[in-house]
Amino acid sequence: MPFQFQRLELPEVILVTARHFADDRGFFLESYKQSDFADNGIPWDFVQDNRSHSVGGVLRGLHYQMHPKAQGKLVMALIGEVFDVAVDIRTGSPTYGRWVGTTLSADRFNMLYTPVGFAHGYCVLSERAEILYKVTDEYAADLERGIQWDDPDIGIDWPIAEPVLSARDAEL
Repeated sequence: MPFQFQRLELPEVILVTARHFADDRGFFLESYKQSDFADNGIPWDFVQDNRSHSVGGVLRGLHYQMHPKAQGKLVMALIGEVFDVAVDIRTGSPTYGRWVGTTLSADRFNMLYTPVGFAHGYCVLSERAEILYKVTDEYAADLERGIQWDDPDIGIDWPIAEPVLSARDAEL
């Protein structure tokens, strides 16, 4: 199988590592294979890809979309390294308000699946980073919501002290 799947402390959140083949010309890997993902608890048909470029110290999030356009996300670093976070926002969930985070790196060929019902965010650990994320529903600005990155009730242990935020994220 070209992937390893690891359920994290919040078991719906899955760390995926792609097997790659490298030589002096570069490398090759499969970044997504629907059948393997479905067999390992990621049974979604992704409908939109998004790409983001950020400089070091930038923090994006925590973002989510409301139903009926709630999104699951598969996030991977194409360049650089980020600390990627998922927060359970499912009302009534036994893990409501809990978070899990992991480092995604272009050099590690890993990605994080964050399902519907979770807020998502990341901070850039390298000089710059490019992120590609596949989503399970299309973007709907009127249904987009956010949570303050440093919400004390959630208590995310971000690995940067003074992140660079967008005006929108600073006002969450």
